[in-house]
Amino acid sequence: MKQVIIPYLFACFIIYSMKNKEVAHLLYEIGDLLELKGENVFKIRAYRRAAQSIETLSKPIEDVAKEEKLDDVPGVGASIAEKIIEFLETGKVKYYEDLKKKMPMDFEALMSIEGMGPKKVKVLYEKLKIKTVKDLEAAAKTGKIRKLSGFGEKTEENILKGIQFAQKAGQRMLLGIALPIAEEIVTELRKLPYVKHANCAGSMRRMKETIGDIDILATSSKPDNVIDYFVKMKDVIDIMARGPTKASVHLKSGLQVDLRVLPESGYGSALLYFTGSKEHNIALRKMAIAKKMKLSEYGLFKGKKMVAGKTEEEVYKILGLDYIEPEMREDRGELDLSLKHKLPNLIGYDDIKGDLQMHTRWSDGTHTIEEMAVACKKMAYEYICITDHLGKLKIAGALSEKDIDKQQKEIEKAEKKVGIKVFHGAEIDIRVDGKLDISNEALKKFDLVLASLHSALKGPKERNTNRILAAMDNPHVDIIAHPTARLIDKREGVDIDIHAIIKKALDTGTVLEIDAQPDRLDLNDVNASAAREAGCKLIIDTDAHNIDQLRFMKLGVAVARRAWCEKKDIVNTLQYNKFAKIFDISK
Repeated sequence: MKQVIIPYLFACFIIYSMKNKEVAHLLYEIGDLLELKGENVFKIRAYRRAAQSIETLSKPIEDVAKEEKLDDVPGVGASIAEKIIEFLETGKVKYYEDLKKKMPMDFEALMSIEGMGPKKVKVLYEKLKIKTVKDLEAAAKTGKIRKLSGFGEKTEENILKGIQFAQKAGQRMLLGIALPIAEEIVTELRKLPYVKHANCAGSMRRMKETIGDIDILATSSKPDNVIDYFVKMKDVIDIMARGPTKASVHLKSGLQVDLRVLPESGYGSALLYFTGSKEHNIALRKMAIAKKMKLSEYGLFKGKKMVAGKTEEEVYKILGLDYIEPEMREDRGELDLSLKHKLPNLIGYDDIKGDLQMHTRWSDGTHTIEEMAVACKKMAYEYICITDHLGKLKIAGALSEKDIDKQQKEIEKAEKKVGIKVFHGAEIDIRVDGKLDISNEALKKFDLVLASLHSALKGPKERNTNRILAAMDNPHVDIIAHPTARLIDKREGVDIDIHAIIKKALDTGTVLEIDAQPDRLDLNDVNASAAREAGCKLIIDTDAHNIDQLRFMKLGVAVARRAWCEKKDIVNTLQYNKFAKIFDISK
């Protein structure tokens, strides 16, 4: 049935275990501690590269360790492998604990504040003896930080904003992490012989970018058996509530999971109700009342008679509506379109023909060009674009202009060997003055140029906007990548006039990107919708830094669906010849 399909499209492409997240977090922290200690940059990069690979592995790190294949993970050498095994076996790593003991401050909490890197943490401790976030906030509020060399009043203001942002963050989990956890539970429930249906509901089913908790609905003639199995599942650490047809538990990941077991007759109306959104449900109930009916989680009733409820489709149909996809259910006009039978034919999760932003070992990626091409061919893509960082962005290991021709030769070799069209592109940082980090002469060599913000992100709205507008005036810039540069729960997006940027994109023919990284999803659904309404073309890319991250494409598609995008709105749904024609690529 239509309403139970969507979430399961994701089970095959984002399969983390929470251990992957824990191990990656550990390695990132070791890297930060080493930087704080003043170790050499190559050692620091090694830990961060390994962390990046592990957090997006397509299988649990514990399984990789059991198979003795840790050395197959990009960036994981013998020393790091030993620490991973130690953590998996004991839950601790002595090397990490020893590093922490040498640090006098609560570096983890301080590093969670946006803009606070190891160097700043070190200076603030040495100059102001700041050990905790509480110390940091007090120093900022009393104006002590602005007096330090290299900080200033603006930095102090940003630190206070960062503290406020950090206090609000962390209450929700990224969709890309929460979804596979939910899918694992649903898969287990579906295996039970007495369970007929099981499905996610809530904001997860609507594919919102972050998840508060997990709602699961199931149908069974033996609800007590289902509840008993559910509360005893692995990773359950606390049973918050348990009744004959519903239960709530806490998982090791920190997520709360609520399960309701229902009769078959009312499954559709319950799924509709618990999927939401609240606003969508209220509007539906008002429509039911106007038709002398009553809609609830138990069904659609006319008097005492249930007239619909087994499926969502029949509830919508009785109300005179076409079926509305879960991603659209936000009461943003979808009901009016449904009444008029004018709902958009949303882009499908299998409509993408190519991925146009990915990184390799040439900059900050962990796989070769050939390895990325092979992985993309297996995904049935017709074309891809290698877009390593180029310019002066040291943190991303950016290439220099002298590397362009060398990389081009490797791309041509990989394209011929793998049998997939491989465009040569680059991601270039937009400087404060709006100019790009390399010369126009060098830009001419690329098939596609992506321009993006990576530095000086705290500027005023006008300056930020003008930087992007100036970049779009450059005739060599084809795409503005992750336009707001946000990192969900870590960093707010830059303050920009999105409508001015959309207008400029239309004037210059520049394409705006939906970056599918779980912590970016940028443009978000609201901004992507504004771009679509204006007639601006969009592209969905993964910004993959290893082959496992290529699977993030469907998270980006989910954003596009929430923005009501159709295939015609997304340029990389086009077949190769039409896509190449849009960007005037002759190869």
